[in-house]
Amino acid sequence: MRKMHLLHIGWFTAVILCSAAISSGQTDFSGEWTVVRSQDNTENPWVGDWFGLPLNAAGLARAESWDASLLSLPEYQCRPHGWAYIYRGPTQLRITKEVDAYSREIAAYHPEWHQSTDMPVYLDRREHPPAEAVHSWGGFSTATWEGDVLRIETSHLKEDYIRRDGAMVTDEANVTTWWIRHGDYLTWINIVDDPSYLTEPLIRSPSIN
Repeated sequence: MRKMHLLHIGWFTAVILCSAAISSGQTDFSGEWTVVRSQDNTENPWVGDWFGLPLNAAGLARAESWDASLLSLPEYQCRPHGWAYIYRGPTQLRITKEVDAYSREIAAYHPEWHQSTDMPVYLDRREHPPAEAVHSWGGFSTATWEGDVLRIETSHLKEDYIRRDGAMVTDEANVTTWWIRHGDYLTWINIVDDPSYLTEPLIRSPSIN
């Protein structure tokens, strides 16, 4: 009877541990991904086409003052796209995972595009740096699990495109991102919040496979 009782306890513990692992959402996002193109996800917008972007007066003035000839300047030739835009870019995506040497848990994901810099997404519960810390193209990203969905909070970004015809967000923008995997498809939901240039958060969601 005692052995049977211990067996039940062991089985119950295993179920709890299994459920905890499932609820913590250990979906594996690593791999090679290709952007799925659509009319709402184009790399070649018309100049002055800002339809669907909630630009305020300052954001519209910034877009209207943009000159396409800037792209011919030497310092623009290797300028990367930042976190607020790169997922809509023309290149493939590679996501690698960084595993903690002791706990063996995923400490970070590293999404890499051809036209971007290293953009680590930390899962080790570290704090965001202070507001005066340096800003970068990839910003600073931390992530938490919501079931099997990964929620990413990104701050400390440089000024960046939201469309490649002059529509921008400032370095005060913050981005909330969700990664949702369904088999061979990865849905990438971005909410860009920039009160300096946008009247409301900008929500977009492409899929890659």
